[in-house]
Amino acid sequence: MTPLHAASFRDALRATTSLAHPLLPLICLGPLCAAPALGQTAPSLPTVIVEPAAPGDGGATSALAGLMPASASLISGASARSSELWTSDSGALIWDTPGGSAWGAGGVSSLPAINGMGADRVQTTVNGMIFAPACPNQMNPPLSFVNPAMIASAQVYTAAAPVSVGGDFTGGKIVTKTAPPIFVSGPDIITSGNVSGFIRSNGLAYGSSIDTTISNYDTSLAFAGGFARSGDYTAGDGTKIKSTLYETMNYALSLSKKVQDGFFTLQIGGQAIPYQGFVNQYMDMVDNHSVYLNGHYEGAFSWGGLDATAYGNYIRHTMGFLPPDKTGDMPMDTRSIDAGYSVKGTVVIDAQDLLRVGNELAYNNLDDWWPPVSGSMMMGPDTFININNGQRTRIGSFAEWERRWNGAWTTVLGARNDVVAMNTGDVQGYDAMMYGADAAAFNAQNHARTDVNFDGSALVRFDPDPGSRYELGFAHRARSPNLYERYAWSTNVMAMQMIGWFGDGNGYVGDINLKPEEANTVSLTATWRDPDKAAWELRATPYYSYVANYIDADRCALAGCLANLATNLTTTDNFVYLQFANHNAWLYGVNLDGKLNLWDTPEFGQGRVRANFNYVRGQRTDGIDLYHIMPVNVTLALDQAYGGWTSSIEVQIVGSKTLVSQVRNELETSNYALLNLRLGYQWDAVKVDFGIENVLNANYFLPLGGANLVNYQTTSMMGTATAWGFPVAGLGRSFNGRISVRF
Repeated sequence: MTPLHAASFRDALRATTSLAHPLLPLICLGPLCAAPALGQTAPSLPTVIVEPAAPGDGGATSALAGLMPASASLISGASARSSELWTSDSGALIWDTPGGSAWGAGGVSSLPAINGMGADRVQTTVNGMIFAPACPNQMNPPLSFVNPAMIASAQVYTAAAPVSVGGDFTGGKIVTKTAPPIFVSGPDIITSGNVSGFIRSNGLAYGSSIDTTISNYDTSLAFAGGFARSGDYTAGDGTKIKSTLYETMNYALSLSKKVQDGFFTLQIGGQAIPYQGFVNQYMDMVDNHSVYLNGHYEGAFSWGGLDATAYGNYIRHTMGFLPPDKTGDMPMDTRSIDAGYSVKGTVVIDAQDLLRVGNELAYNNLDDWWPPVSGSMMMGPDTFININNGQRTRIGSFAEWERRWNGAWTTVLGARNDVVAMNTGDVQGYDAMMYGADAAAFNAQNHARTDVNFDGSALVRFDPDPGSRYELGFAHRARSPNLYERYAWSTNVMAMQMIGWFGDGNGYVGDINLKPEEANTVSLTATWRDPDKAAWELRATPYYSYVANYIDADRCALAGCLANLATNLTTTDNFVYLQFANHNAWLYGVNLDGKLNLWDTPEFGQGRVRANFNYVRGQRTDGIDLYHIMPVNVTLALDQAYGGWTSSIEVQIVGSKTLVSQVRNELETSNYALLNLRLGYQWDAVKVDFGIENVLNANYFLPLGGANLVNYQTTSMMGTATAWGFPVAGLGRSFNGRISVRF
């Protein structure tokens, strides 16, 4: 029997509305509809292939999801699964998208960035669920909840996306989904799935993944999961980069049922990370467990379509030290609860107009406490209360109008409102002598804060002919601070160094009076392609963002900070102590990507070259450069497919990082180039992949890797301390292998 994916219900929606309004193709909004998406004519290659926002991609541009902007990108499930050959970090997949990068963290916990804005500025959903930071170092970001092989698709939006994509972000959004349900067109029961295993020489990493489905005509039961383990990796010069080991497990069990012209899915899943080292943090993750429950409904009606999600998530997280790279005893615990819902409706007004409306709730409750250490004078006798019953509740609503004026012009206009209410209880330190003054000052304040944020977006698309597309986008977006940015309260040196997801070795304290940041982003995307053979395509997106009240940091001038370091306001060659602060800032840049088919012959198969170029510049209006801005970079690759064979030669070139944040004493890095080779062969249901990452064993430093806080130490009469001035080196040569079997 032929399996029918859940996307068929989106097709049913399009069919229903097309029958009622034959002039309205809900999925194809322009003459480019007939053209295949980039890469659709080529066989699957053993590398991450990022598709541009091509019309005709039902999953990405369905009426329920809304028009996918031309500046957006889609990472397919096949591409995500193939990346298991060289990474277990789902966040790293964004490196291959135009404007995408990732802040260095643990082996499975990098923080995605889009066009220079990362961490909380990029909102990530997993099957519609929003997971708030549950760690003062953000060691368990949302994409760590799914390993690469579990991802069926990841849609990457920039800040100029329509308001229906979501609220409370200023940089971009990543919409990640696991596999949709499969239904059978007859009475039989079918079983299908895939199992894979991999090994990587650098770090002696290994792992496996599995997904399997049992289904009939109206019911689908699916399980997906993955396991990965690695030791510390080695840099190109042979240095063992300490505290880079990890072990992680993710799983999801889904039950789906057809309901008239729709389907309902109930999913239970979770995560277990027994340990994960962080070379750019003073702490490691020593235990992390979570479990979530998610219900999703998608249905087609005569008037349009409805998409609804409700979820709950529980996280229990502990930081400490992983010996022998880090030693000592300082437990830090968090408990986090996420809950929320999202309801979106698409209404067909007439043959040219669609109206989308929606409402969503995202609630987070966080407790962050550090138990006393027996026998320690500095960490006792009381429990350090960092966040006490912290609460962040966001309620958002939007309305969006999409109009197809004719065969060439399409517009999308929308507005939304998000109300963010935050509060937390009183706090305390390990003892009253060292922490009492800061705790008393914090407790004396009213902790409740409410932000009323407004977003607006406008897209104008022009398709003059089947070979070109032009799209102008504008968006005003607001993001409220997270709980740590507002409520981290202690200026004690040790407490400050425990706060921060930046990997810079500096210490941070919050500001309860922070304002929401508001980004105004304009972009222009131009796409040119061969409309007949899809032999070539070029996409260019220049953009500019002005961000009012950008949440950055200043050198902390509080008495406690200056007591930690008398030269804190002026030093340029040391770790410093910072306080979150609002500043106006701007960012601009350009992303280029494209592909060109070079040959297609019986003798040599198919060959294609692809390229990706990214440039971004960011600065505060007071002249301070923004932190973690990726230097200019380009990726060039030659892919070939011949029979069952696939191969890829990839070169990554990264420029020098010299424009660094003066406030944070950010470290500069030199330019470098990496060569990667990948080879695969598939026969029947078995696929074998082999790859060499960093073939020439280049020694280089990660521009967004932060500071190495473990390998380099100074010794004095007071003991050992972390040496300032050493960036994190990247991965040296690694021989990788992977085998997968379909059934």
